[in-house]
Amino acid sequence: MITIQNFIKGKFENPISNEWLDNYCPENGDVYGQIPSSSKDDIEKAFKAAKTAFKSWSLTTLEERSRILIKISELLEDNIQRFAEAESKDNGKPISLAKAIDIPRAASNFRFFGHAITQFASESHESVGHDAINYTLRQPIGVVGCISPWNLPLYLFTWKIAPAIAAGNCVVAKPSEVTPMTAYLLGEICNEAGLPKGVLNIVHGLGTTTGQAIVEHPEIKAISFTGGTQTGAHIAKVAAPMFKKLSLELGGKNPNIIFADCDYDDMLATTVRSSFANQGQICLCGSRIFVETSIYDKFKVDFVKKVKQLKVGHPSRVTTDIGAIVSKQHLEKVLGYIDIAKKEGGNILCGGRQILVDNYENGYYLEPTVIEISNNECRVNQEEIFGPVVTIMPFNNEDDVLEMANKVKYGLSATLWTNNLKRTMRLSNQLQAGIIWVNTWMLRDLRTPFGGIKTSGVGREGGFEALRFFTEPKNVCIKY
Repeated sequence: MITIQNFIKGKFENPISNEWLDNYCPENGDVYGQIPSSSKDDIEKAFKAAKTAFKSWSLTTLEERSRILIKISELLEDNIQRFAEAESKDNGKPISLAKAIDIPRAASNFRFFGHAITQFASESHESVGHDAINYTLRQPIGVVGCISPWNLPLYLFTWKIAPAIAAGNCVVAKPSEVTPMTAYLLGEICNEAGLPKGVLNIVHGLGTTTGQAIVEHPEIKAISFTGGTQTGAHIAKVAAPMFKKLSLELGGKNPNIIFADCDYDDMLATTVRSSFANQGQICLCGSRIFVETSIYDKFKVDFVKKVKQLKVGHPSRVTTDIGAIVSKQHLEKVLGYIDIAKKEGGNILCGGRQILVDNYENGYYLEPTVIEISNNECRVNQEEIFGPVVTIMPFNNEDDVLEMANKVKYGLSATLWTNNLKRTMRLSNQLQAGIIWVNTWMLRDLRTPFGGIKTSGVGREGGFEALRFFTEPKNVCIKY
C-alpha cells in the first residue's frame, strides 16, 4: 500500500482531518494506495505557504526561474522510467506510451517555459505629438489555482504549473484524485531542483471538496482548469462573481473528415491512432469519423481490420496497444454509451465488450469499438464518450460534412484529410474549432495557442498565451 501525502511548503504531510481516499489500480481493480481527502483547512494552509513564498519568488530574476524550471525538466528525464511506471499503474495506459509521450512532454513543458519566460516581451508605444510614451508591465498575479484531469496526469499538470511559476506566481494545485501518483512524485523533483518552498503546493482530494475550496478561495486570483464541461460551468459560476481570471479547457467531440483525395495509407494509420490513443481518453481524439462516400466502403473494411489487430493488454507489456480504462466508474459510463448506440440503431462493427486480460477479472479493459451510424443527431455523435469508441458515417459533399462537423455543442479540434489546397483553406476557415489538423493529428508545437470554442472552453493555453494568462498587464504612461 502506497500512502500519498500533500506537498505544502516543500514538505510532505498528512491531511489535517486525517481522512483518506482509496486509490485504485485500473489493471486489476485493486486498491493499492491511499490519498488525502483534503479539506478547506488544507487549502488554506497551502495558500498561506504560497502567499508567503510569493513575496520573494515574484522578485526573482527571470534567469533564476529559468534555471530551476530547466533543472526540473532534466530531473524528470533522469527519472523517466520511474515516472512512466507510476503513471501507467495509476492511469492504466501502457508504460510504453507514458515513457514515449507523457513523461517526456511533462519535462518539455518545464523546459519550454523555462526558456519562454526569458523571451516574453511587453509593448511600448510612443505617443507622437504628445511628448509621451506608454509601456506595459507584465506582472505575476499572485497565488493561482491549477486543477488538472486524469487522462494525461503529469503532462497536463505540468502544462499549467510550469507557465504559472515561470511567470512569478505561486501555485496551489490539485491533480485528479483518480491519478495522483506522478503529481506526488513531482514534489521530490521540485525540492531536488531547488524550487523555493511554497512556490508549488500540491493538495490531493475530491473535486467537490478540495477543488471547490481552491475555486472559492477569495485570495486565489486565477483558476486554470482542464476537465469536463459540466464541471467547467460550475467553476465559472463560482469564480466569475469573484472576478477571478479563468482558463477552462473542457470537453471535445472532434470530427475527423476524410476526403477521397487523401493519402490513404497515411490517413488510415493516423486515424487508428487518433481514435484509440490512450484508450481514446484524450480530449483531442477524433471520435466522429466522416468519410467521403466514394471511399466509404473501402475505409470501413480497412479500418475495422486494423482496429481488430490492436492488442488490448496489461499496461506493462510492450505488445500492448490499448491498456485499461482509468476507473470502474468510467468504464461503466463508456459501456453505457455503447448500449445507447445499439438502442439508437447503431451498427457495432467491432468491439463493444469488456474483456478479461491476464486473468484480472476486476481489471477495466474494453475492446476498441467502431460504430456505424446513419444520423449525426444520435447521442453517441453529440455527447462526449471519452473512451475507445468512435463512430463512422459517410458524406456526399463538402457542404454536408461541414454542417455535420459543426452541428455539435463542442469546438475543440478537427482533423481534415485532403490534398486539395483550396478545400483545405475553405474548411479550415469554416470549421468551428480552436485547433485544426490537416493531414496529421496531434502534431503539437508548444509555441501555439491551445484551446476550444463553444462549450469546449474559455481562453487559451500554450506558448505566450499561457504567460499572458498568468500575468496582469499594467500600462504606464509617462509625459516627457
